Amino acid sequence: MIVVDATALSLLFNPDAKPPLDPSTGKPVARSKARLEYLVREIERQRETIVIPSPVLAEALVMIGDGGPAFLDLVARSDRFKVAPFDTRGAVELAAMSRDAIRAGDKTSGSTAPWQKVKFDRQIIAIARVQGAQRIYSDDVNLGKFAANVGISVVRTWELPLPPEDPQLEFFQDDEAD
Repeated sequence: MIVVDATALSLLFNPDAKPPLDPSTGKPVARSKARLEYLVREIERQRETIVIPSPVLAEALVMIGDGGPAFLDLVARSDRFKVAPFDTRGAVELAAMSRDAIRAGDKTSGSTAPWQKVKFDRQIIAIARVQGAQRIYSDDVNLGKFAANVGISVVRTWELPLPPEDPQLEFFQDDEAD
């Protein structure tokens, strides 16, 4: 199981979404939507489940805007998507994460985000952990820290591979050059 954050969902479903900046170039990630679409195709091919924690769903619906109803319909009809609630198990996991941070002497676990966002991010990671997620797709640095702290690997948009080029397109392009 994998988890996606609101930015990834927005890039997929909001045509006006701005891609994140690639830290190596300082420029927007090239073909970010194509990268995420390719990821979804690969996940479908591998028959993996994409977990959307309920707080992520709420945030994504704000970002997606008018496309929200169509997105919700897609999620409801797809076998690949699973909306995961913040339930009792998530609350227990969140409490354990927070207690560990307080015992370590840093209730924010090194996050530079405001306290309210720290709690929100931890809630997302607690849900991911309860769901047994191995990876989270997120460009959020602080969310990524919380994920890494509990053994969930983080994949950034700029790390996603581009979809392979269609070899037949290259064949036709060569014909046009002649």
